[in-house]
Amino acid sequence: MTTHVSDANFGEEVLNSKEPILVDFWAEWCGPCRAIAPVLDELSTELAGRIKIVKLNVDDNPSTASKYGVRSIPTMILFKGGEAADMKIGAGMPKAGLTKWLESHAG
Repeated sequence: MTTHVSDANFGEEVLNSKEPILVDFWAEWCGPCRAIAPVLDELSTELAGRIKIVKLNVDDNPSTASKYGVRSIPTMILFKGGEAADMKIGAGMPKAGLTKWLESHAG
């Protein structure tokens, strides 16, 4: 199950993470965001210990979304060593493609 982060704990939870971490920028009203959520929950379990997956609600946490230039959702940004390393926008990627993308960044 994915956990939630906020503007307040983003630095501690994401930027200070020892493992690669995928941040799913989403909102409650976003259909594509809701569609990809079960896939991210599955991957969170399957990739546990290699990649952490968290969610950040852009409506509740606009500062972090703005800082990383998130203009459309869902946007997934992969962080490694406190830096944004890669990004995917939209929910069009099938689970197999998303898995391959994440595994290419796994430790």
